[in-house]
Amino acid sequence: MSHVSARRSGGLLALFAFVGMSLGYQPSVKAEESQFGYVYTTDLLPQGAKEIEQWATWRHQKVAGYFDQIDGRTSIEYGLTDRLQVAFYANYVWSRAFHNGPFEETTSPEPLSYDRPGPDDHYNARRFVGFSGEVIYRLLSPYTDPLGVAVYVEPTVGPQFRELETKLILQKNFMDDRLVTAFNLTYAPEWRYDIVDGDPSRKAWGYETDVNANVAASYRFAPNWSAGFELVNEHEYNSYTFSKETNNGYFFGPVIHYGGKKFFLTATFLEQLPWATEHADTVPGAIVGRRVYDNDFEKYRVRIRAGWYF
Repeated sequence: MSHVSARRSGGLLALFAFVGMSLGYQPSVKAEESQFGYVYTTDLLPQGAKEIEQWATWRHQKVAGYFDQIDGRTSIEYGLTDRLQVAFYANYVWSRAFHNGPFEETTSPEPLSYDRPGPDDHYNARRFVGFSGEVIYRLLSPYTDPLGVAVYVEPTVGPQFRELETKLILQKNFMDDRLVTAFNLTYAPEWRYDIVDGDPSRKAWGYETDVNANVAASYRFAPNWSAGFELVNEHEYNSYTFSKETNNGYFFGPVIHYGGKKFFLTATFLEQLPWATEHADTVPGAIVGRRVYDNDFEKYRVRIRAGWYF
């Protein structure tokens, strides 16, 4: 997608928001809606409610050549209480690549990092990544308290991947809840069963830690419709602490959301900003034009989330 297209998308969303403010649309908020593609809010399913949700995330373009990756997640979510929500996910991935990595060598994406294509191979693979369990507990509600606060825990277990993702979720609403803002701080150690020192005969569980700080805002410009932006900042460390940093990337773009009585759809487009910096453990050649293209970073991302309530 071109820079012109991205600017047009942002302009249209801004126009929708302005029109909605001018016409004085009233909000039609349901507490369980996912208004953002990447950023979580403290809005949860009410007690006894159930939801099936499908995610698809398309990652596109790296240093050169071609690169595409589609991450899929299928989940069922349930409101145990009005404050406590649980979910169960199945995670899977497909990717193709050619001359996409540092120095224009073919490399596999992070979920398939145990694959070792040759530098001139045309890579194409699909895999089951693992199952995830999710628990979100809301401490404070943005509708009755000055600030919404929730905590999140999500373990993932797969054949060659383990992760324990934790989040602090904050939410603040304005303008009679028409404007929703949210912030997430994520700490997620993860382990991969991978080749040791380039020797295919030796494998072991290696680890790294992802630390992300994401922010978003969305304005309900018409009944059932809202639009806004998301800013995603991702850091990777070769440690459990904030040492041995390998990468950091910044992504920004528009989000649009539709929420009906039994169905919702959310779409986010992100482009990596030229703000990446080199660190002691950064892979040589991974940063080009101040964007990082290591195996968990790309130039463009599109995420679509669709949910059905029952």
